[in-house]
Amino acid sequence: MDSITAKEVVEEYAKSDSLRKHLRAVETCMRAYARKYGEDEELWGIAGLVHDFDWEVCPTPESHPTYGAEILRSRGFPEEIVRAVLSHGNHTGIARETQLEKALFACDELSGFVTAVALVRPTKSLSDTKVRSVKRKFKDKRFAASVSREDIFQGAEELEVDLDEHIAFIIESLKPVAAELGLNE
Repeated sequence: MDSITAKEVVEEYAKSDSLRKHLRAVETCMRAYARKYGEDEELWGIAGLVHDFDWEVCPTPESHPTYGAEILRSRGFPEEIVRAVLSHGNHTGIARETQLEKALFACDELSGFVTAVALVRPTKSLSDTKVRSVKRKFKDKRFAASVSREDIFQGAEELEVDLDEHIAFIIESLKPVAAELGLNE
């Protein structure tokens, strides 16, 4: 399995710019956590890249990510990635056991939330997006309303990282791909 195959799957199924940006953001954060933990950066990055690839084509929201997992299996993705994808949604009932699975869950919602916070800043920049700015936006339930704050808190807890440190890590991780996400570094 390599990132070329993963990118082909994303290009085939993920058509919207917003979904592709989200997948790229999670991939980037996963690669950064892999480096931090001394894990396989390629494997972790691929898991991040494909975790939501089926979102737009899934027959029902409840079928995600199970629908996509079957596609990944049919394409020869390793079971380690398939299981990480399956465990990133609480509704699947698949417990997150590995560091890879926990990191994917922890990066998913927070990377999107951090990107949303940066996008509403006057500079649209990650450089002036601070941990306190992100935490302040948690309180506004109308802001990025589809992002589960509970999942963000649970993700940091399962990963066993302090929430503030996790937020800061995600902000820093996204800076190298800021332009791809429609942001300024």
